[in-house]
Amino acid sequence: MSVLVNKKLKVLVQGITGAQASFHVQRALKYGTNIVAGVAPNKKETSYLGLPLFGTVQEAKEKTGANASIVFVPAKYAKSAILEAIKAELELVVVITSGIPVRDMMEIKHELLHSSTTLIGPNTPGIITPNEAYMGIFPDNIHKSGDIGIVSRSSTLTYEVVLEINKIGFGESTVVGLGDDFIIGTSFVEIIKKFNSDKNTKAIVLIGGIGGNYETEAADFYAKLSKKKTTIALILDDPTPLSDNKGLAPEIICRGITSSMDKKRILQNSGMIVVDNISALKSELLKL
Repeated sequence: MSVLVNKKLKVLVQGITGAQASFHVQRALKYGTNIVAGVAPNKKETSYLGLPLFGTVQEAKEKTGANASIVFVPAKYAKSAILEAIKAELELVVVITSGIPVRDMMEIKHELLHSSTTLIGPNTPGIITPNEAYMGIFPDNIHKSGDIGIVSRSSTLTYEVVLEINKIGFGESTVVGLGDDFIIGTSFVEIIKKFNSDKNTKAIVLIGGIGGNYETEAADFYAKLSKKKTTIALILDDPTPLSDNKGLAPEIICRGITSSMDKKRILQNSGMIVVDNISALKSELLKL
């Protein structure tokens, strides 16, 4: 069992003809990801990288049975691409694109409320289930199969954690990058819920980000669970004092509930184990 991504998932790629998409699609195909199609609205060819190429998501879904999408579309066109995927009722959409306007993401969030689509991102490295499949731009060679589920709001820190826990003999069931942007499609809550019911996940690592209240929402949810897997939250100290982050949107909008100190206290009160560095995280994992 895996969380969200496995060998059976049929994936299409929106914006497949772009340079970044082309590079990562070829890597994902070699890894074993079941990519079945590409989508390019102004296509002139019928295939690309050996994959059938379609003009719309709906057509690609009908012809190939695709049930998931990776979005590599530039920010100014991303809203249309994402809404197209939601309208086609894809199960999973992973948005690599960064810099999507907040107003566009607010519209997308509204549409998600009335859909069955799970949206990961934007500005995410994606999702990987080691030795099965991945959707995104993960450095796949650093991951190995195991029973630790990782969900993160910090892309770079995720890679560091994976490398370090692998050194002490652990591996990952699935790794989910929620996205580094302020407004994201899926929160910690939904992924913790999936890990908590995944028989191959023994423990969960939650990696927090700067600003926002996604971590506090996770704490509220976790505290109410009757049966819960051990969850270790890695929350680094704020890079600058809260009062100095005058231009950071999450701090402006969520002032007063976003400091690392607050998050650590709230997460710890929920029953999670809270650490502030990777060495401490490894020590806690070794106690499992």
